This record gives sequence, structure tokens and C-alpha cells, in this order.
Amino acid sequence: MTKPKVAYVHLSGCTGCLVSLADTYEKLLDILGAVDMVYNLTLADARTLPEGKVDIAIVEGGVCLQDEESVHLIKETREKAGLVVAYGGCSATGNVLNFSRGGQWNQPQHESFVPINRLIKVDAYIPGCPPAPEVIYNFCIAAVTGDTEYLKPFMANEAGGYHCGCDLNTRVIENSLCMGCGTCAASCPTRAIEMVYGRPSFNNIRCIKCGACSFACPRTFLPVNKIKTLLV
Repeated sequence: MTKPKVAYVHLSGCTGCLVSLADTYEKLLDILGAVDMVYNLTLADARTLPEGKVDIAIVEGGVCLQDEESVHLIKETREKAGLVVAYGGCSATGNVLNFSRGGQWNQPQHESFVPINRLIKVDAYIPGCPPAPEVIYNFCIAAVTGDTEYLKPFMANEAGGYHCGCDLNTRVIENSLCMGCGTCAASCPTRAIEMVYGRPSFNNIRCIKCGACSFACPRTFLPVNKIKTLLV
């Protein structure tokens, strides 16, 4: 059986998501054994995107709009990939890059960073800073084996774009949908959310807008806007 071709594209980020992938330890060998890694600056000796098509492109990091090479790379990735995955908070939601304003010493002209869905169509999102090793492992295996049921939550378009803890208030709590399960607080890497009297309490100073809380909440996948149109 022909192995699916996978490209791991690294843009603006800290490489923490790749470290999370490596933290699957021996399971990483299962992933690398199940795919043909045709592009990866760290895990494979492949420095440029291949000429032909690839089956899956896993994109880490946001796009710097002032970096022509990055803008070209993400557009080329979309043209060549059958499935584009926004992997990690910077790629999926903007994450800490949302706070960038430019003027830093080494590259002062780099001031605008956006999640990749601002420039291309994204097929699946894996938010988090970084995503848990088990999540990326399970996603890769599901993508290779065609487990569409497991992939459905990742392919929900509402999971991508700008997200922060305040979205839980507007989309979940204010619509009386919160059931007090606490998955949002458990998934937050900066402890910006804590449970108070069975409901999430949000500290916007700590929030890095990684999207983990919105993705973890089972209620955010309800089509709230569509439900409202059916109300009399």
C-alpha cells in the first residue's frame, strides 16, 4: 500500500508543537512508519516542498504578512496539499502572535502575524499551546487510516480563527449551554480559566488565545447560530 505523502511546514512559531509531536516518543516511529515524510526541516532531510502533490500538510506557526517567503510558502502549501491541518495555537488561532506589534530588535519590520486561515482554506484545526502529544498522534493515525468519525471535530470550521476564553462567555455560558464539566479549565495551558461554583471564570490577562478551551468544550460544536434561527 502506498504511504500518504506528508509535508510538515514550519512558519512563525517557537517549534513547541514539533516538540510535542516528538514527545510521542516510540509512537513517533509509528507515525513516521505510516507516512512518507516528504518535507520537514527538522525530522527529515527534506528542505523544500516537493514538485508534485502531497496528501497532508501539517502547518505549525502563524503567517507573518511582511515576510514574502512565508506568504508564498503557505499559498504553495495549499496548492499542493489535499488536506491542510493548522497544527497548534499559532497556526489555528493566532495564539501569542496576536500580541505582536513589531519593532523587535532583530526583525523590526515583522509586525503582523495571522492564523493561516486568513490566507488559505484550512481543512482541519488542532489548537493548543502546544497540543497534547496524544492528540497529534491520534489525529495522524486517524488521517492515515481514514477514520472520519474521529476527524470530524477537528474539521469543524468554527474551531479555527481567533479564539480566547471570552468566547466561552458569548457562545456557551450566555446561551445557557455550560454544563460545568470543567474541560475548558483543564485544557488551558496558562490557567486563565478556573471553575468557580461550577462555572468557568476567565482571566483575560493570562489568556494567550491558543483556542484550547474552545476546542475542548463539548458545547462549542453546537450550531448555536442555526439553532437561534429556529427559535420562535
